[in-house]
Amino acid sequence: MDIRFYKVLCLLFFVNITFSQQYKTLLTIDDEAVSTSEFLKLYNKNLDLVKDDSQKDIDNYLQLFIDYKLKLKEAKRLGLDEDANYKREFENYKKQLTKNYISDNKVTDALVKEAYERLLYDIKASHIVILDNPEVEDTLVAYNALLGYRKILKSEGYDAAKSKHHIDKKVLVEDLGYFSAFRMVYDFETAAYNTKPGEVSMPFKTDFGYHVVKVDEKRPSRGTMEAAHIMIALKQKDSTINPKERINDIFNRLQNGEAFDALAKQFSDDKSSARNGGKLRAFKSGELSSAIFEDAAFGLKNPGDISEPVKTEYGWHIIQLIKKEPIQSFEDMKASLEARVKRDARSKLINSAMVKELSQRYAIVKNPKTRAYFLPILENAYLAGKFNLPADFKSNEAVITVNDSIFTNAEFLQQLKARQRQYMREKTKINKVVDKELDLFYENSILEYRKDNLANENEEFADILKEYRDGLLLFALMEKEIWNKASKDTIGLKNYYEANLSKYQWQDRVEATIVSSPSKEDAEQLQLLLQSNDSIQQVKEQLKSSGKVGYIFSTGIFEKTDSKLPSDLEFKSGVSKIYNHNGSYQVYVIKAILPAAPKTLKEARGSVVNDYQNEIESQWLSELRNRFKVKVNDKVLNAIKDKMN
Repeated sequence: MDIRFYKVLCLLFFVNITFSQQYKTLLTIDDEAVSTSEFLKLYNKNLDLVKDDSQKDIDNYLQLFIDYKLKLKEAKRLGLDEDANYKREFENYKKQLTKNYISDNKVTDALVKEAYERLLYDIKASHIVILDNPEVEDTLVAYNALLGYRKILKSEGYDAAKSKHHIDKKVLVEDLGYFSAFRMVYDFETAAYNTKPGEVSMPFKTDFGYHVVKVDEKRPSRGTMEAAHIMIALKQKDSTINPKERINDIFNRLQNGEAFDALAKQFSDDKSSARNGGKLRAFKSGELSSAIFEDAAFGLKNPGDISEPVKTEYGWHIIQLIKKEPIQSFEDMKASLEARVKRDARSKLINSAMVKELSQRYAIVKNPKTRAYFLPILENAYLAGKFNLPADFKSNEAVITVNDSIFTNAEFLQQLKARQRQYMREKTKINKVVDKELDLFYENSILEYRKDNLANENEEFADILKEYRDGLLLFALMEKEIWNKASKDTIGLKNYYEANLSKYQWQDRVEATIVSSPSKEDAEQLQLLLQSNDSIQQVKEQLKSSGKVGYIFSTGIFEKTDSKLPSDLEFKSGVSKIYNHNGSYQVYVIKAILPAAPKTLKEARGSVVNDYQNEIESQWLSELRNRFKVKVNDKVLNAIKDKMN
């Protein structure tokens, strides 16, 4: 999601603050009351978030709050809350949020504990799967076929099974490598963890098909790894760079004592980690897309150890171990595991438990006539892809009533239509279909009622939903009125740039080649070579022919304050003196000196657009204050100040 949305959303968190009833209304906007409690909720939450002390002042923050309320007012005036895209995105978020609030705690706790116990071990496995997901008639055929596959997998091994049975798109034989909890679908994960090492499971079903899984190894988790790396990509824009030679040059310099982080900052092609000295986010086995990289990383023993160059499909790497930690305690992981369990297929088990609990809380009435009414409608037609709907079909008759909500025959019919195809190949009795679908409809209806009424039953849910609704609305408004206007108004943008040209300036720059050397002695020899040759290429060839390694060349245009240049670099054409910078000895071949000059609009566009947006927004907020009448209750405001003091 766009980062600008998060800037809008920062204003919309809530905490519980109480205030006297007599001071309920702080201000009005066109006679619409705004409560003191809403203002205090936002103020107290943002008190810890804002860095600008002026925004902590009640009067200053009130002005920001008024701007926020005016924007919401304007968004509704423009009808943005009725926009189809806005409604769709809000409903999608509401569905995701609702999942976190519909659960059975006992079942959730058991599943969380189970997930943690599985995370303590890594499973290495292979499997055979029949992908066509056969229904009842074919289940026995699939089961018997898998028994044959299982025998081969168990007695002859993976390679034999793959050569004999990986024959078309319907049957796959796969080596899955190592995995742990949450890496596979839940049913598959359960079968794998319930199978002993060296054994092959009996056939089982998942949403992907019918499987047998062979567990080769079950080892204790290798824990979490923190590492840094230097990567040289296999594909280089500079055709003169040989990735293998460059990684070996870097490795030699590391062997000679140069700092890993300094070399990563200078030369790693993984730009996202290079700025942090090559440091990667923490990872566990199976979480990276390269088993080769993981094995090399986990093979390091002590903090600070580095690997020899390792080749993956992405490039050449040198890996440094920062630290390895065993898996965290259950208490430390419990909150994050609970969130993952609720997003996982395990949630189906949680839903069933929730329905059982809600059935004790809600007034639920099931229509005993529904089954008998639908049997003749479906008989001799449903499994053939048809319906025998009577002319007087009772579409509004209740199937189930949950409190004051009625779920009707028409809704049950829609469910039957949606699920009709999966039954068309089955040879089963229609009464079994009705029984199964009615049970599913009862469960879905109870959960649907819970979802629709969750905001009334759970205050925390209602508050979070409101903050997202307002944030989404403000994002749409700002995009329409400010961000798009600033980026598309080419004439206004150009005029703003020309009127504020002094803000967009290049510093003094040099067009240069930076040559990094392994040692001071090497740098001195390099300096002589650079002074006695006409081109950088000639120097590279001489170094290569003489077997000199570890020199790294970087060419470009650099500003005076660029971190790649020493602060005392003399801006003078030709070969520089030797500088000790960024942890190595460097010589600079300066081709041209580019004095300070204005940036073109193209070069400064990002900054210009941002500044122009701020100016447009300032003018627009003034217009909003003229459009809507804002009246602050000074007596209430003073009472708030006294309370806060």
